[in-house]
Amino acid sequence: MTNQNKYQVKIAETTELQDKAFMVRKEVFVVEQKVSHEDEFDEFEKVSTHFVALDQNQLPVGAARWRKTDKGIKLERFAVSKEARGQGIGSLLVEAVLNNVKIREKTDYLYLHAQLDAIPLYSKFGFKKTGPQFEECDIQHFKMYLIL
Repeated sequence: MTNQNKYQVKIAETTELQDKAFMVRKEVFVVEQKVSHEDEFDEFEKVSTHFVALDQNQLPVGAARWRKTDKGIKLERFAVSKEARGQGIGSLLVEAVLNNVKIREKTDYLYLHAQLDAIPLYSKFGFKKTGPQFEECDIQHFKMYLIL
């Protein structure tokens, strides 16, 4: 049984929290999944709202971000440290991001590019696959969307 109370998700509004989120993203995407640093850390960092999941010791175990695009709100960069997977952190991140978007934005169209392993997580929150499978940074994805 997982104890989600031992983790908290915060909006990474300070440099310290943002650095913690970036540490998780670097660990998961750049080191583990071999995504180039340039592809992972892009021109949208400054215009995105970042999130970090912390354990009881305030160590980073998860990260995510969202941003406005011309198509709607795009949820991106969901990552959970390898040793922390299976603890419900991905769900906590999705929930926190969705709650933040609902408070801050008027749009009802959200979308993301889901790695194949993450599709069940996003489906739990009502996201639906659309279009063909595609490759992004040598990783297979599906576009998924949610109408609030």
